[in-house]
Amino acid sequence: MSQDQHGDLSAFSMLDLFRMEADSQTQILTDGLLAMERHAGDAAAVEAMMRAAHSIKGAAAIVGLQVVVQLAHGMEDSFVAAQHGRLKLTPERVDVLLSGVDLIVQLSRLDDAGAEAWLAANAAQIDQTLNAIAGIADLPELPALPSAPAPMPAPAAAPAEAAEPQAPVASGLAGEEPESAGVPAPRAGAPAKAPAQNFDKLLSLASESRINAHQMHPFIGALQRFKRNQSSLFSAIEHLHEAIARSGDAGLMEKSLLALQKTQPLKQFMLEHIADIETYERRLLAVSQGLVDEVLALRMRPFRDGIHAFPRMVRDLARSLGKEVRLEIDGEDTLVDRDILAKIESPLNHMLRNAIDHGMEGPYERIDAGKEALGTIRMEARHRAGMLSIEISDDGRGVDLEKIRQSVIERKMASPAMAAALSPGELLEFLFLPAFSLKATANQLSGRGVGLDIVHETIRQQNGTVRLESEPGRGFRALITLPLTQSIVRALVVDVHGEAYAIPIVKVESVVRVPQAAIHTLENKQFFELKGEHLGLVSAAQVLELGEAANQADDLPVVVIGRGKQSYALVVDAIRGEQSLAVQAIDPIFGKMRDISAAALLDDGEPVLILDVPDLLLSIDKLLHEGGLHQLTQADHAQQRRAKRILVVDDSLTVREMERKLLLARGFEVDVAIDGIDGWNVVRSGEYDLVITDVDMPRMDGIELVSLIKKDLHLHKLPVMIVSYKDRPEDRARGLSAGADYYLTKGSFHDETLLDAVADLIGDARL
Repeated sequence: MSQDQHGDLSAFSMLDLFRMEADSQTQILTDGLLAMERHAGDAAAVEAMMRAAHSIKGAAAIVGLQVVVQLAHGMEDSFVAAQHGRLKLTPERVDVLLSGVDLIVQLSRLDDAGAEAWLAANAAQIDQTLNAIAGIADLPELPALPSAPAPMPAPAAAPAEAAEPQAPVASGLAGEEPESAGVPAPRAGAPAKAPAQNFDKLLSLASESRINAHQMHPFIGALQRFKRNQSSLFSAIEHLHEAIARSGDAGLMEKSLLALQKTQPLKQFMLEHIADIETYERRLLAVSQGLVDEVLALRMRPFRDGIHAFPRMVRDLARSLGKEVRLEIDGEDTLVDRDILAKIESPLNHMLRNAIDHGMEGPYERIDAGKEALGTIRMEARHRAGMLSIEISDDGRGVDLEKIRQSVIERKMASPAMAAALSPGELLEFLFLPAFSLKATANQLSGRGVGLDIVHETIRQQNGTVRLESEPGRGFRALITLPLTQSIVRALVVDVHGEAYAIPIVKVESVVRVPQAAIHTLENKQFFELKGEHLGLVSAAQVLELGEAANQADDLPVVVIGRGKQSYALVVDAIRGEQSLAVQAIDPIFGKMRDISAAALLDDGEPVLILDVPDLLLSIDKLLHEGGLHQLTQADHAQQRRAKRILVVDDSLTVREMERKLLLARGFEVDVAIDGIDGWNVVRSGEYDLVITDVDMPRMDGIELVSLIKKDLHLHKLPVMIVSYKDRPEDRARGLSAGADYYLTKGSFHDETLLDAVADLIGDARL
């Protein structure tokens, strides 16, 4: 349902689109302001808030909400001042800006019928908020309040350890806890983190050593073939000698015996030396593999290194809330890759805080429920089936599933009938959504919907999974599964467009071959049936923007990725098989490459890119929503393109959709991109007659996009139009000097103005 809504936006009015955009952008503003209040000087948060305010301003201008334009403009000015160090976002100023965010949310939800009445009734409040934001720089900076005792003070390792020996008695792990309690000094030491880069380099060298050892295999194979050929020659000489001996010719027999005697040392030499080379290969492989294993062992750290401060944090936090809670930890000696350990510390912290704030009752409430006044949270880490399994459970009140169901209905995430059919597991999945909270009021810990979505996203980025379970009145449990290490990944190696790519095995659901006859087409989408489910077929070459898929003869090699309704069958050229790969990080100069997570070297030394499956699923969804999937079976070449194609690049959903609708109504084919990088990738993968781009966009602005297009050997003749709110002469000159063919300001154009400009550049929609 949601996929259809996001894929086809034609049914929505411009006001509906503005509401959708306002919901997402105000959430960015809220999160950013809270982050600034917690971490003053967060440049990334300021940049994100500037972009969000700018997008809201542009979208509000299109739908005629001038009050929102003024609010967003004032907020944007505040963020610019903060970015340049002219304004400090104190808690008092954050309060004012948050009130502006709340007002934007209220205004975005007004319908046409009641808008004027609401604005009139709340004019005083609106003016007060506008004036407060306009005068935000004049607010006094009050002296900072004394800092509250930190839940996890870094220097307090020793006191925290002093309290820990009490836990083993209650947990019953007498053989494990005392040992861990006796090593506070090593875990507090910093030197372990210093050589992390050296470990990465050692692993790289060790993997290259293993590759060099594997490269001896073809040489050994050639020697084996030579041995077989020579053995045939020696055997022929022996047979010839036997035949001469039977003939009785003494002269020939003497010569053949001499020849046989001369070949024996050569045969023995060859057999011995080939055996020595084979032994050397085995020894070299063993040493290189052992080196890899030892380097990996150096990277592994005990689980306690990432969670040793948690017991103190749980105690202090529970006391601050008037609760009595203890944390029991099992599996502190479980080894985890240091990188994964660093990444999961924050998610585990979130889970514990949620357990204390949401799940654990106060002491009197627990006694009334027949429980001990002291609540218990248990954290367990174990190796299971080659993965790291972490379980966090508590004996609190659990989660009210009916409250989740009601919240889902109230937020219009599902109809009442659909919500009633949701299973407990499906209801708990809603807790992972951003901004989803069951608390009626917010406090310092929760209530703003920020927490479990961060946990879910962080674990997903580590190729892990999170599953929630709840038993009302008895407790809550979170089951986290992660790879033991990110340094070595077991992957399925496939060929796509003549290149090797790797897919982590944990992300592969199945591998099948699909006959051409089993492929069906519906609404220009191709699918086949597997175990009673219809799976969509997608060309890996197209998703990775490598060109058309290779023609397949009888059947298609397919890799199924994703889970449940978001499963797709990725069509590749060939499947090579599984390999263990030493992961190599991609140089940061390239940034985050779409659909790619890392690189590696195959056993034969061939480089291979490791696919980012969650990113890949998003790219596939984008192709599906835009209707741009190529046909995998032989296409009907009679269906030629009849309309000119235009690419619209704008980070504002409202602006993007308005331009798309205008151009579609005139008969053009229109594709969209959400920012400069996305636009650059899209424009290189298709044939377009015109590009329309905004200027201010994340990751890559419009000016840089225009420059790249005009410098490209194949695209430099492609017309480009800039549509921007920046209307100063210097802005126009900057765009035209970059190579833009037309510069149009959003604040002044009407529908026909844009269409006339398009017609001036490329003519009518028909070819």
